[in-house]
Amino acid sequence: MRPMIAPAIGLGVGALVAFSAAVTAQAAPPTDWSNIPTATVKLFYPGQGGDEWLRSSAHKRAYKKVLAGDSCVSCHEGEEQELGEALVVEGRLEPTPIEGKNPTVDLQVQVAYDTENAYFRFRWKTQMDRAGQMHNYLRFDGEKWEIYGGPRSSGKVRSGAQPPLYEDRLTMMIDDGSVPMFAEQGCWLTCHTGMRDMTGEPTKEEIAANPILGAGGLKKKDIRKYLPLSRTDDISTWDATKLAEEIAALKAEGQFVDLMQWRAARSAPVGMADDGYVLEYRLFDAGKKPFSWNLDKKTMTPRFMFDAGKVGMKAITVADIGDPTKPYAIIKEENAVPYDPDAGWKEGDVLPGRLLTRTGASGSAADNSEVTSEWKDGLWTVVWARPLDTGHPEDDKAIEDGKAYSFGFAVHDDNVTTRFHFVGFPLSIGFGTEGDIQATRLP
Repeated sequence: MRPMIAPAIGLGVGALVAFSAAVTAQAAPPTDWSNIPTATVKLFYPGQGGDEWLRSSAHKRAYKKVLAGDSCVSCHEGEEQELGEALVVEGRLEPTPIEGKNPTVDLQVQVAYDTENAYFRFRWKTQMDRAGQMHNYLRFDGEKWEIYGGPRSSGKVRSGAQPPLYEDRLTMMIDDGSVPMFAEQGCWLTCHTGMRDMTGEPTKEEIAANPILGAGGLKKKDIRKYLPLSRTDDISTWDATKLAEEIAALKAEGQFVDLMQWRAARSAPVGMADDGYVLEYRLFDAGKKPFSWNLDKKTMTPRFMFDAGKVGMKAITVADIGDPTKPYAIIKEENAVPYDPDAGWKEGDVLPGRLLTRTGASGSAADNSEVTSEWKDGLWTVVWARPLDTGHPEDDKAIEDGKAYSFGFAVHDDNVTTRFHFVGFPLSIGFGTEGDIQATRLP
């Protein structure tokens, strides 16, 4: 794919804000992004088209090319709009469409770098008329706390029993050529039958019985992204996992995809993005990420509430949700105090179901610590500084001057999760060399 190059919209990083107290920046992104070329990458709705489908005869007239190692864009370059419009409605790859969902999103991408960091600036328009900053909220019903809201794909939201409340997200995947077929297939290589909201979802009992993913291994209850090279069979069945020592050897050889997510509710308020990877599963890097549950799942009560002395209230209300003048994230070191069950809770009181921390994030999981973001006039602008070499080669892909890397981008918009996002075909970004996008070398 050759993204369209367009003039940058001149909003400098100085105009951006993180949704928390000021953070001392260690990186130095461009002060004037108008000097950095902009590539407009069209992301589209993918439906249930995963790796197995691409390789099956149902992928008419193209599956043999996939099996031969050809890229997605060898057939579909420039067809993103057409594909999105065909897949966002009910059909063979979308049995449960979301009413009114857009077929595509235009993601503006700018890339620069210096001797220490790569700098990314992303802009995209949201379908909602407000920022999607709500996630796993907790509501007091007069007697107890319960999780409130959810993604638009859930049955409770589709039925009207719960409101659509889910965070906006931006995902960036990187490979350095170590993963076979990622440069050709990108995100589709990591998406499979058996995953959440895909066909053939296994039961929790079936997953628990798997020695790698289940009770004796990762202790997972659903299936998320994974790479075919982590499976033993030709069709990459979810439970045909290689032995633990084989997976560890692949990881040590760098045969994983770097995956990072900026999250409007779970990372943006503390000026961060999370850090993970894909191999046998989509996993977080070692260390502590910037978010955890603000819910004691044994007692089903919040762990922290707002510090009324700092934000003027101990909780928001249902009516406050989406009001930009009200707090929406609870940050341990900034605006939180321990939950008081005797604080006079009223029906309709709401607290965030996630607890955020910047100072508590650590290790490889905290490498993306310089990310600023702003939602204004229907547009997200995210400026993301990532060290070229995080110092964690066991979890991350190091970027070197003079090389090109395969990238995949995705956006979750309009209160959705899992496969109900927008994705783009993989593209190359060249750092000091040619690529579909050319990173600008800073002085």
